[in-house]
Amino acid sequence: MRRGFLGWEFQATSGGKKLSMALRRAQESNSPPLFLRRRASLRLFSLWPRLIPRYGTKSPSSLFSSDMVDDSNAVTRFYLEAISIEAIAMYNAGRSGLTFWSPNINIFRDPRWGRGQETPGEDPLLSSKYAAYFVRGLQEGDYDEGTAISTMQRRPTRLKVSSCCKHFTAYDMEKSEGTDCFHFNAQVTVQDLQDTFDPPFRSCIVDGQASGLMCSYNRVNGVPSCADYTFLTETVRNSWGFEGYIVSDCDAVALLYEYINYTTTAEDAVADVLSAGMDLNCGTFLLRHTAAAIEQGKVTEAAVDRALSNVMTVRMRLGLFDGNSGETYNSIGPDAVCTREHRQLSLEAAEQGIVLLKNSGNVLPFPRNDLMTIAVIGPSGNATETMLGNYAGVPCQYITPFQGLQEYTKGVVFEPGCKDIMCNDTTLFLAAVRAAENSDAVVIVVGLDKDQEREGLDRTSLLLPGYQQDLVLEVSKVAKGPVILVVMSGGPIDVTFAKGNCKISSVLWVGYPGEAGGKAIARVIFGDHNPAGRLPMTWYPQAFAEHVSILNMHLRPNTSTGFPGRTYRFYTGENVYEFGHGLSYTNFTYTNFSAPSNITARNTVAIRTPLREDGARHFPIDYTGCEALAFKVVAYISNTGTRDSDHISLLYAIPPAASSSLSPPRKQLISFKRQHLIAGRCAKVEFDVDTCKDLGLTNEAGTKVLVHGDYKLSLGDIEHVISLTLLS
Repeated sequence: MRRGFLGWEFQATSGGKKLSMALRRAQESNSPPLFLRRRASLRLFSLWPRLIPRYGTKSPSSLFSSDMVDDSNAVTRFYLEAISIEAIAMYNAGRSGLTFWSPNINIFRDPRWGRGQETPGEDPLLSSKYAAYFVRGLQEGDYDEGTAISTMQRRPTRLKVSSCCKHFTAYDMEKSEGTDCFHFNAQVTVQDLQDTFDPPFRSCIVDGQASGLMCSYNRVNGVPSCADYTFLTETVRNSWGFEGYIVSDCDAVALLYEYINYTTTAEDAVADVLSAGMDLNCGTFLLRHTAAAIEQGKVTEAAVDRALSNVMTVRMRLGLFDGNSGETYNSIGPDAVCTREHRQLSLEAAEQGIVLLKNSGNVLPFPRNDLMTIAVIGPSGNATETMLGNYAGVPCQYITPFQGLQEYTKGVVFEPGCKDIMCNDTTLFLAAVRAAENSDAVVIVVGLDKDQEREGLDRTSLLLPGYQQDLVLEVSKVAKGPVILVVMSGGPIDVTFAKGNCKISSVLWVGYPGEAGGKAIARVIFGDHNPAGRLPMTWYPQAFAEHVSILNMHLRPNTSTGFPGRTYRFYTGENVYEFGHGLSYTNFTYTNFSAPSNITARNTVAIRTPLREDGARHFPIDYTGCEALAFKVVAYISNTGTRDSDHISLLYAIPPAASSSLSPPRKQLISFKRQHLIAGRCAKVEFDVDTCKDLGLTNEAGTKVLVHGDYKLSLGDIEHVISLTLLS
């Protein structure tokens, strides 16, 4: 039966009202009782927070693959061409649902957060772009490459699969300092919400047209996210125009009554979340208590019907009531899983994300030499499951670092040096040291795994676990050839000991690189792929973890308390490696930079009455007429080395001195482009800059303003001053 003649919402609402109240209440749970599903002839609306189905091609972790998402790179194509196809294939085989609680787009605020590996990183622009492309790729499948996010005017009618952005909002700790995410009350300023925590979610909904949104466990300024009317209704639905379903994180509704005593009765908890705008409960709390809440007059049937309509509308858009009609994807079968093309995309995604942090003396890449002997050392040197990170299923295959390097030379040996990632003793050091002494080169693979960082587990230290650092130092001390340190982790690690050690020639960060990670690492080490990845987060020293509480949600520094701030935008302390850092086997230079030197904004529709704070001139922004203030930045980038390579151009804006009263970012990424450059050639790089959006700053009230004064645009080693004049 076709479902296009009447509106989806009308069909969902009118059809839902034909169900009994028991059946309507059942659909508010992600797992209604089987007898109720059978009575209504409804297939389980399977919801579970997985990035991709349980089996299939396994890409790198989200954090790793975000470096840097762009229209043309393999990461984007992977999401477009592989994940949704394999998801549907698994659904058709009865092994998966069509709803995916991904992506996790929370800001990686603190380097110790156990789930930071699931996110795109610490920058709101990067996270916003990632969210939009991820959702569009998952829900729509193929779209015209090069179609700008901004041209997306309305949501697609039919969904390939459903994507759900999580966890709204200011959720970024698991269990630390005597509390956990279930009990944590995040004290967040309006300024930080507006300019850092919320933008990725807005982009996910407005630009990506997500069909699902998950509210988080934590409270924000005293109110549980799933019971916050301002968040879920006023912001998400009324301001951002969200038309999908809102689901709680699992058992988050039960927390209100059973754990944090936010409500005095179970029925009050039901009333609070439904009144706030939540539609679906991951868990059984609504299933158990909604009837009583209705009987007591705390919840109306209209509220239940609204929630049901939002959920059923998404099911209709997925075609779950269309049987075997030609509008669905029934022809996609198991042969679409783990295809050669998908495995190649996984490899390319892993390669594109690898970050070269150090390369003293240009030791890398290694020359091709069948007689070269290499000692692969370290607890992750022959890693399999570790390469997948948090929330991953069974891959098509594994290619470990040890196996990947064996494709280049026959003389490869492996010694773990540690019994596991924890590396609690040194009993295996001797064998590792001897292997290093007898090899032409050493590749040491260290890092973290799910025993150190995952959902429910934050780190307390930024150092390598156990005796891993000692292993690296002992091995590098005796090595007769180059030592390459490979760091496999989700979160940043203080590798200061290696950064300044002349015996350690090169350092690579490979994140959790997915099923083909070992091959990608080997291809980078031997130069078949020239690394171009950039760090999506700041690498802090251990001192940060020792002096800064993970429970302090502030981003901006506070000189009176000694708080150094967080993320590259506000952090004032020393770092190990900065956000955006990444080397190459070739060199790049920028020339012929072109951008306006003066911009004048008048008091028009776009600009309302000026504000004056501490003598500075600030204009609140009304986005309606900002197109007139847009401009282009153009430069030429030259590959001056001898190797072809991708390069990621990062354009930053540095606010004027007059904006100091706003506690603005030290600098802010406003655009980025990934390009492939042939050795000895140059190419033009262009950026479209929206003055209001890209140069605007957020004040303490959460209002976006333009500031009269001199802004700087930074691209590579070029800085260009733009004087912004505001006229009343």
